[in-house]
Amino acid sequence: MTKRILILSLLTVITVYLAVAVTAFNNRSDQQTCKGMELSIKDSVDYQLVTPGEVKSILKRNKALPEGKRLEEINVRHLEDILSQHPFISSAECYLTSGGKVALEISQRIPFVRVISNNGDNYYLDSEGKIMNVSDKAVHVVVATGFIDRKFAQNELFELGTFLHNDNFWNAQIEQIYITPKQEVELVPRVGDHVLFLGKPGDYKEKFSKLQTFYKEGLNQVGWNKYRRISIEFSNQIICTKKEK
Repeated sequence: MTKRILILSLLTVITVYLAVAVTAFNNRSDQQTCKGMELSIKDSVDYQLVTPGEVKSILKRNKALPEGKRLEEINVRHLEDILSQHPFISSAECYLTSGGKVALEISQRIPFVRVISNNGDNYYLDSEGKIMNVSDKAVHVVVATGFIDRKFAQNELFELGTFLHNDNFWNAQIEQIYITPKQEVELVPRVGDHVLFLGKPGDYKEKFSKLQTFYKEGLNQVGWNKYRRISIEFSNQIICTKKEK
């Protein structure tokens, strides 16, 4: 019985100590001054649409720069809302670290296709098929021109752009997409003096697989500049048009 009382007493003392310690720690933490920011921008190696300097400038303009403020005054949700309004930021996650800093983890919007339409539109499609404003920073993505309205861009063109982006070979090979008045697809490759005609959008996996085989077994033998037009519109054949002498 005595042993049981001792154990219960010890547990009570430990519980009270932990409660007091946690309260004291929280009170101490609230009075601390923010010691700076730990900033992480995803995909910054390939894309630099958002820089650390711009992040600090955005927060400064909105009088939300956390450095020097007491931790209890910092609303991390407010910081997330401010940063998420940037046109090239997909999401922002902010939290306080145990070292008294504010950690910012930012995901950039990733451009897949640059659209320059005959109707005057000029924008990017991002990795979610959404419209992005054109940045003054260079972004190396495939360019789509021709008769492109926004509905076509966000559906058929986005599907093609996604396929190209996810295929290393074709992403490196195709530099321009042209959409004809009939909304058929032509491609301009980086290697070879010819145009690739795909016909109506769709069936990209089948069409490009067939074309890649033709590249390896056909053009490697006869030369990459023999034809001016290569059509893979139909599933069972490839139609090549020779250059005029």
